[in-house]
Amino acid sequence: MRRTKLALALAAGAAVLCASPAVAVTGVAFVHGTGSQTNAYNDYWQPAFVNSVRQGLADQSKYVVINCDFTQYMWDSRAAGCLAGQLSSFISSKGITDLVVITHSNGGNVMRWILSNPTYDSRYPGIISKIRWVNALAPSSAGTPLADAVMNGNVFEQSLGWLLGYKSDAVRQQQTSWMAYYNANNLLGTSGRPALPKGFWDVVGTDVDSSPFDPDSYCGGYTENLGLETTQNWLASCSDGFLNCTSQAAAGKVWFYDTSRMAGSEPLSHNQSRRACFGLDVILRNDL
Repeated sequence: MRRTKLALALAAGAAVLCASPAVAVTGVAFVHGTGSQTNAYNDYWQPAFVNSVRQGLADQSKYVVINCDFTQYMWDSRAAGCLAGQLSSFISSKGITDLVVITHSNGGNVMRWILSNPTYDSRYPGIISKIRWVNALAPSSAGTPLADAVMNGNVFEQSLGWLLGYKSDAVRQQQTSWMAYYNANNLLGTSGRPALPKGFWDVVGTDVDSSPFDPDSYCGGYTENLGLETTQNWLASCSDGFLNCTSQAAAGKVWFYDTSRMAGSEPLSHNQSRRACFGLDVILRNDL
């Protein structure tokens, strides 16, 4: 069962009655998906999303937006190594004792690598010990047929460049057969494998709206949503335009499917699950 803020508060209250522990210092980290980022705050997430979510912190300065090279394999020093370095620095500099990590897309795989392989890097155990849980927005935990298509020579339109721009190692890694291998041998949290050491809670996007006559199609960027409508043709009936629902739900536990919690029962495209669309940002804010 998912631990709520109320449950955490009750646990803290009980601890106070027994002792006088230090008050938890909560922080939040935003971990982008595929791509090499130098300004993910503006380019990947956008300020409206980040600034809305961090309003849930007692001290709104205790957040970090990760900027790493996630065109690499998840274990690469420029991917997981970079993420570990930035998380360690954030934890140390801000005195974080209670870290909520919000990932999007392939960022969930990089984070899951750290959680699954604590002996791979001396920084990993310290990070893991501080994590409360990971909120994984549309994680590509079982890969995507679109990565297979790219590696087989298909070229997708420019609006999908942020996902499928070229044959990077990250795209190669997200081929469905490759992720099946990694899940069976290198990563925890999928069916038949040991559980992850911390909660990994999936938010699953189920559809794409791109009608020019529907205002909801414009949330997050109409061009991006229209491109994802096109790539749905490569996917199952339940998908966010980049990932099948089964991939998004493959690791950890499902927190919720989009239409069950979004305003107006709206679906979240793969683009909208990193945007302040339909109340997603408020749900994440209230979970800190």
